[in-house]
Amino acid sequence: MNSRALIKSFFDSRSTSGPSAALVNHQLGSFNDFLPHDNNAAPWMQRVVDNISVGADESLRGAIRLELGDLDVVVNLGKIRIGKPMVYEANGSQTDSIPMMARLRNMTYAAPIYLNFTIIEEGIEIEEVEEEIGNMPVMVKSILCNLHRNHLTGVGSTDKEYITALKKNSEDPQDPGGYFIVNGTERVLVCLEDLAPNRVMVESEQRYARQTELAKVFSQREGFRALTVVEKKKDGILSVSIPVASGQVPLAVLMMALGMESADDIMQAITNNPEMQNLILANIEEIHNTEGIYTTQEALEYLERRFAAGQSKEYRRKRINYIIDNTLLPHLDTNAEARMKKAVFLGRMAREVLELGLGERKPDDKDHYANKRLKLAGNLMEELFRSGLQALLNDMKYQMERSYSKRKENRVHHAVRRDVLTNKIMHAMATGNWTGGRAGVSQLLDRTCNMSTISHLRRVISPLTRSQPHFEARDLHPTQFGRLCPNETPEGQNCGLVKNLALMVDVSENVPNDIVLETLEGLNIESIDKLEENWGKVYFNGDLIGVHKAPSDLASEIIQRRRQGMISNVVNVRHDESLNDVIINSDPGRIRRPLVVINRNNRMAIKDKDIAAVQDDKLGWNDLIGKGVVEYIDAEEEENCLIALNPDDLTSKKKTHSYSHMEVDPLTILGVATSNVPFPEHNSSPRCTMGAGMSKQSLGMGQANYRIRPDTRGHLLHYAQRPMLQTEAMKYNTLRTRPAGQNLVVAVMSYHGYNMEDALIFNRGSIDRGTGRSSFVRTYMSEERRYPGGQEDRFTIPGPEVRGARSEEAYFYLEEDGLIYPEIDLKGKEVLIGKTSPPRFLSEPTDFLSPQKVRESSLTVRHGEKGTVDSVMLSETENGSRIARIRVRDQRVPEMGDKFASRHGQKGVIGHMVPPEGMPFTESGVTPDLIINPHAIPSRMTVAHVLEMIGGKFGSMEGRVVDGSAFSGEKEVDLRAGLADYGFKHSGREVLYDGQTGRRIDAEIFIGVIYYQKLHHMVSGKMHARSRGPVQLLTRQPTEGRARMGGLRFGEMERDCLIAHGASMVIKDRLLDESDKTVQYVDSQSGHIGYLDRRGVLTSPMGDNTSIYPVAMSYAFKLLLEELKSLGIAARLRLEDLS
Repeated sequence: MNSRALIKSFFDSRSTSGPSAALVNHQLGSFNDFLPHDNNAAPWMQRVVDNISVGADESLRGAIRLELGDLDVVVNLGKIRIGKPMVYEANGSQTDSIPMMARLRNMTYAAPIYLNFTIIEEGIEIEEVEEEIGNMPVMVKSILCNLHRNHLTGVGSTDKEYITALKKNSEDPQDPGGYFIVNGTERVLVCLEDLAPNRVMVESEQRYARQTELAKVFSQREGFRALTVVEKKKDGILSVSIPVASGQVPLAVLMMALGMESADDIMQAITNNPEMQNLILANIEEIHNTEGIYTTQEALEYLERRFAAGQSKEYRRKRINYIIDNTLLPHLDTNAEARMKKAVFLGRMAREVLELGLGERKPDDKDHYANKRLKLAGNLMEELFRSGLQALLNDMKYQMERSYSKRKENRVHHAVRRDVLTNKIMHAMATGNWTGGRAGVSQLLDRTCNMSTISHLRRVISPLTRSQPHFEARDLHPTQFGRLCPNETPEGQNCGLVKNLALMVDVSENVPNDIVLETLEGLNIESIDKLEENWGKVYFNGDLIGVHKAPSDLASEIIQRRRQGMISNVVNVRHDESLNDVIINSDPGRIRRPLVVINRNNRMAIKDKDIAAVQDDKLGWNDLIGKGVVEYIDAEEEENCLIALNPDDLTSKKKTHSYSHMEVDPLTILGVATSNVPFPEHNSSPRCTMGAGMSKQSLGMGQANYRIRPDTRGHLLHYAQRPMLQTEAMKYNTLRTRPAGQNLVVAVMSYHGYNMEDALIFNRGSIDRGTGRSSFVRTYMSEERRYPGGQEDRFTIPGPEVRGARSEEAYFYLEEDGLIYPEIDLKGKEVLIGKTSPPRFLSEPTDFLSPQKVRESSLTVRHGEKGTVDSVMLSETENGSRIARIRVRDQRVPEMGDKFASRHGQKGVIGHMVPPEGMPFTESGVTPDLIINPHAIPSRMTVAHVLEMIGGKFGSMEGRVVDGSAFSGEKEVDLRAGLADYGFKHSGREVLYDGQTGRRIDAEIFIGVIYYQKLHHMVSGKMHARSRGPVQLLTRQPTEGRARMGGLRFGEMERDCLIAHGASMVIKDRLLDESDKTVQYVDSQSGHIGYLDRRGVLTSPMGDNTSIYPVAMSYAFKLLLEELKSLGIAARLRLEDLS
């Protein structure tokens, strides 16, 4: 079976927004589900509007009732829609916005939101109006974006037309999209991994040396989450803790209150197991005896006494109904009809708690991926929009109540304050602080290279704190196979908490529940009250929808119908044998992976002719799904599958294994970054992790439109090459069109000790020919800001009358408008933009006639950086103030200390650069570009590094790309045989001659071609030293950090070292004289520090000025004395003569 054709088909089907958009399809799909548009039957945005409740009346949803005394006015909220991304200029005009314009002008790429309002007064509709309620940031390349294929070139246009159109809009055709542009910066909403709502989780908890068993469920409905817990106390009594209401209620009371009066019903709802029935009877008798509760009415009265004691009867009843219907398991429903359902659900929870207590079941695994859901951009925006809309409508209700009687028309228009919603959304997007107190949800898109961008868009973060050692959560769980990459995770504190999606995953999208439930009709699912022995319960998204007499048959029937296309392929189903339940899921956020269906006798459902049709583009991926030969399986359904790794398994294990599915291709278990490592199965796992991590720090050609992109920091490798050894995944992750590295000839040998400890030895000739050269580009930005009081910044050459002006030479390169000429070489602290600003503090009022004093606030090149002015751009922001952007480029030639790495985690810094004539050479005169140490290979077990060198050598002789894909690359035997055919030794070793002496080197040297990446850790960006410079205000010690011209820290250990040497004067020099020495005058009688009074006379605070002496001390010590004084502690200095 040609699995590569299937992979290609999968990626082709998902790339409507351009070739690389397939990799961020989960983000785009989720955001498109959230937005109202033609192809979306049930947008989440509309769902938020329909379910929002404003004011005290919780039952009124999707409408606002105004509190106007005797007049009954209701404002109904109708359909919501979103316009196209627009710019509102300062002069009042409107134009369509494109992402590049938003980047260059520091704007937000956003579209207006319109909502329909209907005012109904005393039951009569008096006004219907559509109002703009705010702006919504638009994801680049989502369905509403002006760069989407449907807008740009029309539905069904060819890739070529679309790419041309993207280039016209100055966009890189390979840019994946999937991010937002807020205030000119690109921001990603990183996927959040969360526990699945509406699922019962049983666990045992150690509390005070005794074990309690409990079942939890996070019940979620329209953004409202409620945790309900059933817990078994030490005396065997089951109690329930309800959200909103404090304290616990005995389970039997609650089940009676929900309408189960007889003890038999309660026992039947929980279990038929006689062992447990005694426990349940004990529970029921307990409440009969202690509380005297026998009927539903008595149970409700008990709850009233518990939760609303001392209130009026009517209020108590209303309160209890609210608690039972709206906060207890709200996902089942929030009306009184669902009470029986809730009782049965509580019975299920109780049964699981008792089974856990008796040891009949194991506690649920929190890390099992069936119990996790991903929150993607759509879900996160929905949360944000809900809280923003709530604030807007609360404000609108208040405004309308104030002015309802005064205004007769345009009431809604005057009450809607757009900026309430807009500011809430923009603030969260710009800072990353989301509703619910989560920080770091929106992050700055990493644009170091193409790989880092794509990997960032596919990242999954866990909400666990990284300070605690959650060992289980960090472990690789078996259910992550094929869903999350096993290798791509950071090292250090976030290890295992930050994950990345595997190559071929599909995150389930939104399909309205009622559509799915319709297709489940006719499967003989009976209602709950028909439950008999050995029947199974049927759960749909955690909601109990009925019972069935043959659960396993039901599960297989649903699967059959799904394969025939009668049921949506979003549905996944599992028969849980231990509980005899059927679990059906169709909710968004489940990671699913495609598998090939296997029929009986281990025969593949997909035929050779299907694959041939796929190769000829006659069949697409969606056709295969529709035919039922490939299907998406989530972690839940996978529990019932037996999956073959490859077609060989099907035949060799035919007698012992009856397979249900087969992997499309094992290489797809890896993520985007790890699948760039050739032959990863030959490496030790941590090296693949490092290789994946460093591919995201490599410099390459990140974007094709780098000339106009206003990134703050940008890198460009001058002569990027495609690797000689490529993997299948590189066809889809754009590494072939946007490469990040170079193929080098590498020898493995030691060289005079210069390559100890992973140092690299470079051939100076190769560097002169352009190996590893890159440009670093920094964009400086300045805006003419406007201040209250009519003052503003000005771009100009500051004159001598300006406060803080520099010398005339400093402004030598500026034009009259204060901006610098292009192509001028600059060093740190030189002026780029001359600018004056109003004074920081308004001094005493001056006459209106005298000119306003201004201060110098020019923009300078950063300390420690140098470069050439590349381009100067001038434009204006949305509010009409001018904005200048200056790009400064700096050529970086490899130097000692620059960091390079192969794709196998073999990283090192340049230790020496040898002139070409000093390098060793082969018989044919080839000199290596790079020499690495032999000790770097064996202990790290990076066998693939050696393999790549052989493969690269063979490929360069053959003149073709060698395939190094995981598990299915070219075989080592073939590569070795190929080398032998070209007259090399099959081992890759060659005789080398010493370049300095010309003698033959005794040992044979292993030499080959391998892909090396230059990483962005360069010496020129880190080297730093200073003598004198700025100090901190408070302690007067030198500042820290290179950017602030900081000092070099002489720390605790350095001090210890000097103490050990006995070099006391050096210590005094470092820690006092060169740090924060100050001379203070001390009154030797009182021990306090004196001061100079107005006349310049030394005065002691204690009055006697006869014995005041100068004392040298550390300023930090003087500060300590003063801080102690503020605490009321008078520390006195005792002075003695130096005798």
